[in-house]
Amino acid sequence: MDISGERHYDIRHDIIKKRIDHLGNVIESRQDGVGAPKIEKPLQRHGGRLDHNETYCGSCYGAEVLDDACCNSCEDVREAYRKKGWGLTNLDQIDQCKREGFIQRIKDEEGEGCNMNGLLEVNKVAGNFHFAPGKSFHQSNIFLQNLLGFQTENYNISHKINKLSFGKEFPGVVNPLDGAQWTHQTPFGMYQYFIKVVPTIYTDIRGRKIYSNQFSVTEHFRDADVYPKPPSGVYFIYDFSPIKVIFTEENKSLLHVLTNICAIIGGVFTVAGIVDAFLYHGHRVIKKKMELGKHR
Repeated sequence: MDISGERHYDIRHDIIKKRIDHLGNVIESRQDGVGAPKIEKPLQRHGGRLDHNETYCGSCYGAEVLDDACCNSCEDVREAYRKKGWGLTNLDQIDQCKREGFIQRIKDEEGEGCNMNGLLEVNKVAGNFHFAPGKSFHQSNIFLQNLLGFQTENYNISHKINKLSFGKEFPGVVNPLDGAQWTHQTPFGMYQYFIKVVPTIYTDIRGRKIYSNQFSVTEHFRDADVYPKPPSGVYFIYDFSPIKVIFTEENKSLLHVLTNICAIIGGVFTVAGIVDAFLYHGHRVIKKKMELGKHR
């Protein structure tokens, strides 16, 4: 999300999400969002029994906007609660969630980690992208978190950044976050990277231009033991610099090389002349003092 007002949730088109175990082995790889699929036949219709000709309609457990509203999946129930501004902490009592195996799936993934790789296209204005557990949503332009009924302390945001770059690679570029790693004694909270992106143009020897970016970064960790609790996750807050850097690659002529050699040789002779003059005049002064001492 950025200051222009654009927000993109659960990005999946160029992002690969991988479940990994505690040894780093890949368990599963997917591009779609993390969550349970919808079911066609929920267990109940607002607590009543169904006739065989009646269409199925799952209960929203008090969060219905209309009397005939249906929540046909665990995701629908969670979304209905979110719109009401209610907290949903008893997922094990929601029939749709139990039928979809949502709670068991969360428990089965305990102790696992995840690997994210891919690319994003962002506007050239200040913004941020983040990796956060749970379901994200916004109210009054503030990012909030629905942690699916689990406590913040259950999430470990220790992380390693294998590679992070803004734009295409070019010769000599240094990405300061490549290989960066963070672990902490209390590994839950909000870890923030404040990134200053500098637009860069690299022109090679053949005149081909590469439009890319460099960046600098500062880091900050906000502990979750404060109130109000910050939404847990790893956040990359970026801004673009108004300054542009231009690198140009060019050949040096033989005359340029000879000029440099002559400059070096001239510099050596100049320094040698200064040292020689210093030693000569120093020797003469010492010699005169010695002669005056003998005459006395």
